[in-house]
Amino acid sequence: MALIGLVRVSTDKQNTQRQHDALDPICWKVFEEKISGKLNSDDRPALLEALSHIRDGDMLTVQEVDRLGRNLLEGLIVLNDLFQRGIAVKVLDGIAAGEHTERSLILDLALALAEDRRRDIVRKTNNGLEAARRRGRVGGRRPVVDADKRAAILDRRKRGQSIRTIAADVGVSVGVVHKTLTDARQQEQQP
Repeated sequence: MALIGLVRVSTDKQNTQRQHDALDPICWKVFEEKISGKLNSDDRPALLEALSHIRDGDMLTVQEVDRLGRNLLEGLIVLNDLFQRGIAVKVLDGIAAGEHTERSLILDLALALAEDRRRDIVRKTNNGLEAARRRGRVGGRRPVVDADKRAAILDRRKRGQSIRTIAADVGVSVGVVHKTLTDARQQEQQP
């Protein structure tokens, strides 16, 4: 019997080290994916690879049951497929911690809670973004051009410098220079 691990986070910016620390020492092989757990299992290449790699008697191992997914239906489908193939699931942490060879109320509940947590995260994020917009704040990156850089860009352009030269001298991209000049022209045209 081999333990086959699955590590999952939703985005490239999230760290998988905590899950690897738990799974690497005990698993024969660990598959990692950085993809939303709300997706269908067919749209999750690492999950599919892990499932195709597992043989009779092996055990799919996850740190927490929500690593299988944050979609109740898809999680149940994955579990049912595994259990029908005679493959057990080992969950290291959380309310469903333990080894499972068949569906149980606790596994179903853990998957339902994972979906509910995901829904709650999305709702809170949207509420926070909406509150910020009401206060006049817009998300996204901070502007690259401050007042000094803007003045330098406009002054250099008035002296006839090319956009490429300005970008190199000021330390910004050609696109930033172009946008700064366009914005300045639009402000001049406003009554």
